[in-house]
Amino acid sequence: MDYAGYEHYIAAEDRYEKMEYFRCGKSGLKLPAVSLGLWHNFGSNGNFDNMVNMCLTAFDNGITHFDLANNYGPISGAAEENFGRILKKYLGSYRDEMVISTKAGYGMWQGPYGDGGSRKYLISSLDQSLKRMGLDYVDIFYHHRPDPETPLEETMLALDSIVKSGKALYVGISNYDKVQTEAAVKILNELKTPFIINQRSYSMFNRAIETDGLKSYTVENGIGIIAFCPLDQGVLTDKYLHGIPESSRIKTDGRFLQESAITPEKIEKVKALNDIAKSRGQTLAQMALSWILRDHEVTSVLIGASRPSQILDNVGIVKGRAFTEAELQEIDRITIG
Repeated sequence: MDYAGYEHYIAAEDRYEKMEYFRCGKSGLKLPAVSLGLWHNFGSNGNFDNMVNMCLTAFDNGITHFDLANNYGPISGAAEENFGRILKKYLGSYRDEMVISTKAGYGMWQGPYGDGGSRKYLISSLDQSLKRMGLDYVDIFYHHRPDPETPLEETMLALDSIVKSGKALYVGISNYDKVQTEAAVKILNELKTPFIINQRSYSMFNRAIETDGLKSYTVENGIGIIAFCPLDQGVLTDKYLHGIPESSRIKTDGRFLQESAITPEKIEKVKALNDIAKSRGQTLAQMALSWILRDHEVTSVLIGASRPSQILDNVGIVKGRAFTEAELQEIDRITIG
């Protein structure tokens, strides 16, 4: 459905029947199984009507969580500005039905105070993010990356202050490994800060949260985890099965996925995974997302999209059938040997 240019309405009971929601760690907050990330395709070089259609398609299919960061663009800040326009025109009346998150940690503005984990940077950045989105608060505010140049205590105290100021309801961390997470948790528990989630890259080809022990640690300690890049920057789709399309991210924006990553060996693995997906009655993308949520140890899987149809395809994983042990073993054999 093309939403751009007119109001929309779907009864809440219809919207929420299409999605499953899982408690984030031991907190009272639930996240949808599928969340929408605005890392790509919501910047100054995107089509605004397409952004509207993607956000409303997501929301009307039960995706209540929208994930941003101060530097998402291009240009930095553009994704928050565009999302703020969408909120103002279309989704503002549904604010209490939505979870909106943003982050700070990477380079945002010139000078010594424009990135990292200092109290000055984090609080200033969130103030700017709220202004761009036209919000009084975000539901989750993340420190986007560990900063070895700033004492961890300063960063965690800043997150605590942000919650106490009312500018965020919960806080999270992103790109922190197990050891870094343990150190952060110790401080935040002492402060009684509502820390609920870690955001890490995770896919069938990227098992870092398993090998460093973070995945099991979060389960044991009542912390939610949300996975980004579950499709390995589009590799775990049918996009590259027959070569590299001119419209692909590799060709249009090579910052995050290089052509050298699409090796013949990698494509053979993707083809083998695609065969498993077909036998399950799923697209490869659907299977890759289902795999992330296979054991209920990950709270939500964070998708990106360039068009509404991709969102609808991704939502198709909800309430899908479980993996057999044979399927899981074959996926492991293909991806990690």
